[in-house]
Amino acid sequence: MSGLSSHQTGSSSLMNEDLAPVTQRTWGGKDYLFLWMSNIHSVAGYVTVSSLFVMGLPLHDVFLAMLLSILVVQIGCNLVAGPSFTTGAPFPVVARMTFGVYGAIIAALIRGLIAIGWYGIQTWLASNALVILAVKLWPALEPWAIAQQHGFAGLSLVGWGAFMTVWTLQILVFWNGMDAIRHFIDWAGPIIYGMMALLDGWLLIKTGGHISFHMFHVATHLTLTQHVSGIVNAMALVLAYFSPIILNFGDFSRYGLTMRAIRSGNFWGLPFNFLAFAFLTLLTVALTLPVFGRLIFDPVETVVKTTNLATALLGVLTVVTATIGINISANFVSAAFDFSNIAPNRLSWRQGGLIAAIGAILVTPWNLYARPDLVHLTLDVLGSCVTPMIAILLADYYIIKKQRIHTASLYSTDSNDAYWYYAGINPIAVSALIVGTLFGLSFIFFSALADYRNLSCVAGFIAALAFYLLLAQMFPRLCTQKKAVA
Repeated sequence: MSGLSSHQTGSSSLMNEDLAPVTQRTWGGKDYLFLWMSNIHSVAGYVTVSSLFVMGLPLHDVFLAMLLSILVVQIGCNLVAGPSFTTGAPFPVVARMTFGVYGAIIAALIRGLIAIGWYGIQTWLASNALVILAVKLWPALEPWAIAQQHGFAGLSLVGWGAFMTVWTLQILVFWNGMDAIRHFIDWAGPIIYGMMALLDGWLLIKTGGHISFHMFHVATHLTLTQHVSGIVNAMALVLAYFSPIILNFGDFSRYGLTMRAIRSGNFWGLPFNFLAFAFLTLLTVALTLPVFGRLIFDPVETVVKTTNLATALLGVLTVVTATIGINISANFVSAAFDFSNIAPNRLSWRQGGLIAAIGAILVTPWNLYARPDLVHLTLDVLGSCVTPMIAILLADYYIIKKQRIHTASLYSTDSNDAYWYYAGINPIAVSALIVGTLFGLSFIFFSALADYRNLSCVAGFIAALAFYLLLAQMFPRLCTQKKAVA
């Protein structure tokens, strides 16, 4: 482990207070558990999980797919945590090891743009809860909540008001710094369990305690090939949903007290927490059919349909709070680091966050996640742009550089230093990123590969990994550190 000494402060063009190695580590295992609760317990998480139950698979296949995929996510996060924990630096800085001190700007910018998309989607989903609640409280607002009658850019006037309310609340939390974010997610994630328990209790009372999952049963017998194919597709969707969070995990592992604490938090926060949330989601969706006459996959709609106004109000505020938790932790923080990394001497972490927040409005996220087909398309496209970066970073750190990293060189523009490469850019890493991303996207947009579209993020990961290792073997000097690393 190599850090920056008092006299070795790095180039001013590559460093600011936010991108420098952390000096205080305060995150324990419980903080990472609560981080995962915030990342999973959201409207998008609920909608994504519930969509898996209507893929035409038996329930045991769905839960097997969830278990296998979340174990992959856990392993990925533990691996991504390594270099950031060692250096105390966020992803854009750690990426300089692989892409070069200037090439990392390319990788970070791609991640930042993806984070903007997700940030906007989560903000819009949370704001939808406020729209539904507002119409329930004041029915006269209903015409103003219809974009075709009163709205612009595809969103109603009430929708704009709700969107900007959530948008502002998130900035207020973010502006108070990482410690405030840690305290926020420590209680924002767990409260969703209380809300879902109350909601399921109310639904069970309405059904007389009767629970049936018959609507999820597969009518026809599936062949072994169909079982395997369905499980793989379901796994791919889960991995696509979590892929940005895997890549972003280094932004939080840098604050960890120990790697043991990080792994412990990931263990309890991923397999156990994810499967528990998935079961509660399945139970809630199943109970909506006998109570409301149809399956409802939006938790906010389910909450608002309860006859108790206090329950509806509590439920909506809980969902909004939980969604704000994931949005800040999974998207806002990473985008802030990414945009600050473009010009560290001019852009602070908070200014980078403001750029991301403004971008989240401009992408009109309500057009990205409005229908089930768009949900899967969005997951596939974003995942295909993220997984190649994960593959290249892990291959470089664990296979090429054997977990050796020189922290001071991450902040150096000296052409003789470890991570300068060619003009500050590693052409091998950038080439592998382009190849992996295009290969993954080809599964989405080429009709001949339409049946395998859900595998796009996996295909991009494998292509980037193979291409990077191949080029690294052909041109070893391009990827080798120029100085011995302590």
